[in-house]
Amino acid sequence: MRAIINPFAAVSLLAGLLLLPMSPVQAVELAPDAPQTYVVRAGDTLWDIAGRYLREPWHWAEIWQANPGIDNPNLIYPGDVLELTMVDGQPRVRVARGGETTTGSRDGMRVVRLSPQVRVSSLKAAVPTISISSIAPFLTQPYIADSDQIRRAAYVVGFPDEHIVAGLHDSIYVRRIDSNIDTHFQALRPGDALRDPDTNEILGYEAVFIANLTLERTGDPAKLQVTRSEREVSIGDRVIPAALEQSLENFFPRPAPPGTKGRILSVLNGVSQIGQFDVVTINRGTRDRIEVGHVFEAFIGGTRERDQVRGGSFVTNWRDESPFSTDFWFGRDQVRQGWRMNEPDAAPLPPHVEFRRENSQYFKPFERAGILMVFRTFERVSFALVMNTYRAINVGDWVAPPRS
Repeated sequence: MRAIINPFAAVSLLAGLLLLPMSPVQAVELAPDAPQTYVVRAGDTLWDIAGRYLREPWHWAEIWQANPGIDNPNLIYPGDVLELTMVDGQPRVRVARGGETTTGSRDGMRVVRLSPQVRVSSLKAAVPTISISSIAPFLTQPYIADSDQIRRAAYVVGFPDEHIVAGLHDSIYVRRIDSNIDTHFQALRPGDALRDPDTNEILGYEAVFIANLTLERTGDPAKLQVTRSEREVSIGDRVIPAALEQSLENFFPRPAPPGTKGRILSVLNGVSQIGQFDVVTINRGTRDRIEVGHVFEAFIGGTRERDQVRGGSFVTNWRDESPFSTDFWFGRDQVRQGWRMNEPDAAPLPPHVEFRRENSQYFKPFERAGILMVFRTFERVSFALVMNTYRAINVGDWVAPPRS
């Protein structure tokens, strides 16, 4: 049956919605000791600066007021003076660079006169969002690959000298490289599969970085030299063109898309517990709308746990029964079942007593454990740096957007 829509009811509903009061936008909460001005220093990161002004640094984009009229208005440099102001009742932070003076207002707009000045700065001198030293290896080394990439890649087939493995400055033979368009390569070793813990889908393969290589000559086999090595190069290691370094100076931390939930798949460098500045992989990537700068909270809990008291493996004996009493050993939750099976009814035997305890379970509540921020994305997984920890985090723990 086709539904009939009353146009007058629709108009009334729309009018009612328009008359509803708009919910106010929640103000960003400043840190209790937020400075009125702050001079940016070498070694600062955008995350650290945001933490000086905000309780929750991932809201930095909501208070940052970029300076117009310059090539990179969002970049901050050592020596810049940051000013905290209020605009329409909301906090704003802007850069007050040397030579600016206020001359009055025009049509309600503040007029600023800029004194002549020259500033020449390399982008590399800009304050990075997060510590480059913590993530530098992961900007140029892929670490995540699918099975086809690994299978189709060139591979180490041997060495000019009678070596079993190759180290720094040694040469290797690779099969095969026909073009000299790429001259810089990386040696990788296929690692474990990354499986989604919920669907068991293979999301990719960890590709362990082995060495940086330089092409000496093309051919089958081609000859390459090891220019930097973290591990010894072995026969069978895969060789791919080196990735270009990715700049991280020009992005803001911000909450991940609402409703995005994920899991920590692994922690790089093989530690068992995850701490501050460790790099982790999560099972969400570009197909889930994850972008560089997205911030997640990590949570522990949500696991099914055994109730040791009801299960009988933990006896408190708070009544202090004697070890010679049945209650001491079996507790008080005993159920009298009657005579033993297959025994004569008239037998002068005591009734059989079966002792039962409910083997109950409970779900461990979720607890906030830390903050992590995505700095590199792939289709199905992402790399994230652990920014803060409140509790020990482990592989398999959950991640979700921080509460607003």
